[in-house]
Amino acid sequence: MATKVQLAQRPEADELLGRSPLAALVGMLLDQQVPMEWAFSGPYTIAQRLGTDDLDAHEIAACDPERFAALLSEKPAVHRYPGSMAKRVQQLCQYLVENYDGDAEKVWAGVDGGKELFKRLNALPGFGRQKAQIFLALLGKQYGVRPEGWREAAGAYGEEGSHRSVADITGPESLAKVRAFKQEMKAAAKAGK
Repeated sequence: MATKVQLAQRPEADELLGRSPLAALVGMLLDQQVPMEWAFSGPYTIAQRLGTDDLDAHEIAACDPERFAALLSEKPAVHRYPGSMAKRVQQLCQYLVENYDGDAEKVWAGVDGGKELFKRLNALPGFGRQKAQIFLALLGKQYGVRPEGWREAAGAYGEEGSHRSVADITGPESLAKVRAFKQEMKAAAKAGK
């Protein structure tokens, strides 16, 4: 899966995201209620605090929940809500262990089409429809995972040339465009209320 990404805007964190399917999934899981770069730096911070150079679903799933929550809560915290996100990361890893032998890449490896990939992503703990579509778009646009129908299954996030989500971030300039798009959507939603 090794690829070059700039999601965290930190070379060491992006290097991990580019080579680790689990790190990419965990980054996507953490991407809520915090800036995208903070969320996608999380997997690197977790790996560092575990004393490893990658995340291991078996290790995280088996970790004592209080210890794992404390690890995410250390300053600087991995997320605005480190306790609840620690629980979600462990739930995701437990699901991967039970359903994919702990190998995150098996979620998308050999899938028949975009609809099937969306279904698998949507079934992950902590992933709803929108998060599954964004991650599907990220896989297609930046990781080269492009089963037939992937763009359609990703919805608007799969559109070529869009700047809607983390799937479209390839550097500081595209990050600024995605931020601008999100601000427009928030303003439109607020005006519509």
